[in-house]
Amino acid sequence: MTAHDSRTDHVEQNRRFWDEEAAAWHGPLARDHWSQSEPRWGLWGTPESQVSVLPDGLAGMRTIELGCGTAYVSAWLARAGARPVGIDLSEKQLATARAMQAEFGVDFPLVLGKAEAVPYEDDTFDLAISEYGASLWCDPCQWIPEAARLLVPGGRLVFMRYSPLFALCARPDGPASTALSRPQFGLTRLDWGNHVQFVLPHGEMFRLLRSSGFVVEDLIEVQAPRPADRDYAEVPAEWARQWPSEEIWKARLAG
Repeated sequence: MTAHDSRTDHVEQNRRFWDEEAAAWHGPLARDHWSQSEPRWGLWGTPESQVSVLPDGLAGMRTIELGCGTAYVSAWLARAGARPVGIDLSEKQLATARAMQAEFGVDFPLVLGKAEAVPYEDDTFDLAISEYGASLWCDPCQWIPEAARLLVPGGRLVFMRYSPLFALCARPDGPASTALSRPQFGLTRLDWGNHVQFVLPHGEMFRLLRSSGFVVEDLIEVQAPRPADRDYAEVPAEWARQWPSEEIWKARLAG
């Protein structure tokens, strides 16, 4: 695993990963997410009532989920009265999303494509959102300016990703260490062999958002609950009770 790599093959590498490997274990989780009465975010199922990820006034809001996977976030938005669109590069993930749409009777457009180049006009959406989609699997220097292009002035961007601290402690062959595993300077791209993830440190993320026209309104570092429903191979709950394994950014497009 390398912490930085200048190659630009991440789109095809991640497409293969989700179509050939990840969809097999992620797909069965879709029904659980789609059936939730209240949105619950991230690894630890943090309830919406605790973190207020979604803005007020969703009814009628035009939304784009960047890297939607099985599109359960867009389903939550649709039930709140929004007009969502989901985009993802994995055909298998979108096939699961369509099956869930049919099962739950919730319909909205699903687009096969990448979040770095979305086939919609400028100023089309009021909210762009990503929960471990584009926010982790796409180059932030591409997808964040693209989100800015898609949003109307005053539009909202919210996204959830791994925290930089977790990225500094993550290991390819076991759970996150309690010691730093790599340097922060140069931290951008994590190449795990069969897939690529992106995590910018906080300072770089702030500067990127500002240069793309966003005003950062909040940054929530999530703590795992006690008790947690489960551990993960990459991060035990006990680790995430002491240090944030994931975080939520909220930003508004100036203008």
